[in-house]
Amino acid sequence: MNVPAVDPILGSGSEKAVNAKGRIKMYTQSATTQRRYDLDWMRVLAILTVFIYHCALIFGPDPSSIKNSTTYVFVDDWSDFAGSWGMPLFFLISGASAFYALGKVGPGKYVKGIVMRLLVPLMVGIFTHIAFQVYLEHIHKRTFSGSFFDFYPHYFEGMYAFGGNFAWMGLHLWYLEELFILSLFCLPIFLWLKNSSRGQCALRSLGDFLAKSGAMYLFALPAIVLINVLDPETWGTTALGGWSILIYPCFFVSGFVIISHERLQASIKRWRWISLIAGILSWPTIDILWTALGDPSFGTSGFALGSGVYCLSAWSWLLAISGFGMKHLTFKTSFLKYANEAVLPFYILHYTVILTLGYFVVDWVIPDGLKFAFILIASFLVTMGLYESLVRRNNLLRILFGMKPKERRAADVRSVLAGQEA
Repeated sequence: MNVPAVDPILGSGSEKAVNAKGRIKMYTQSATTQRRYDLDWMRVLAILTVFIYHCALIFGPDPSSIKNSTTYVFVDDWSDFAGSWGMPLFFLISGASAFYALGKVGPGKYVKGIVMRLLVPLMVGIFTHIAFQVYLEHIHKRTFSGSFFDFYPHYFEGMYAFGGNFAWMGLHLWYLEELFILSLFCLPIFLWLKNSSRGQCALRSLGDFLAKSGAMYLFALPAIVLINVLDPETWGTTALGGWSILIYPCFFVSGFVIISHERLQASIKRWRWISLIAGILSWPTIDILWTALGDPSFGTSGFALGSGVYCLSAWSWLLAISGFGMKHLTFKTSFLKYANEAVLPFYILHYTVILTLGYFVVDWVIPDGLKFAFILIASFLVTMGLYESLVRRNNLLRILFGMKPKERRAADVRSVLAGQEA
């Protein structure tokens, strides 16, 4: 699809409209139809971060289906750092994408789109390769012996995470499940914010306030409150991507708010270096603070202080990545077009491939660094090979993996028609 040549922050300038009170609308027509290549680049960055994160889990103390015999604390340090902004970045981008989607299609087509792109691959995954992940976990821990087909009937015995096997949340595909629920839940709110005069006024006022110098860091406030209210043993558990499932909506809605307001985006871009420096300095500060406070318990003032710095650090990285993306990643390349289309099927496949290779590699008698390098490189190549050779070229598999079917070229259609006429 061809898009107008416009500035990704300020729009084309010529399509701005003035309402009855003489105020410039907070977003332009071009702002909801143009392709934001910075979002595409950030999406690719996010999936690569998650890929490395999942490869590293095998070598860290944190729970994983497959574990190396020796684990390393510094791997957990990396995982904690990547987890602080990795999945939040996905939800931030998803919120921005929802804004653009609702600017181009009605609510009916929007719901159909998220069903096909999120729910279908989630269901397919739960009943196929996610079941294989559970099987790998059992044979690795020697709690089951036999083939995958022998195990499959047992897959439906009880719920995973509650003593059973059925992975109702899709394991690493939990993101698709939460995003689907979030997209449906937030749809009435987003429609009100985009289409009603009061909603637009509220969104504009919020954006105007957050666009003021330094006010953008208040995006961290909802997360700070929730992380100190939600018990880590229940709804506050960070087992899914490093954050509570009730905090991810904050990032999702924030993405919608940011992309709706051009002046707020300009402010984020202007403050990108400050955000980066804050992110770099805040991470060692968290370690020092947590150690000095003696790993404080939930509900204490020490926990509130440490978690507050953690949330501010996460948002500093999110704003830095967004700001540098808005400044430097506004171009299109053939690689970006290919990679952006591959992101979803790559995400769906990659962890099953990592665990399958990891199951064999952890028993090799070679240095752990070589094990990690092999898993990282081989998993990437195998995942891309499966995508390129199977998913990308088959329309049925494209649909099952949340992709749009490939349209036949007009020339192919004409040749078929010509053959019929002959």
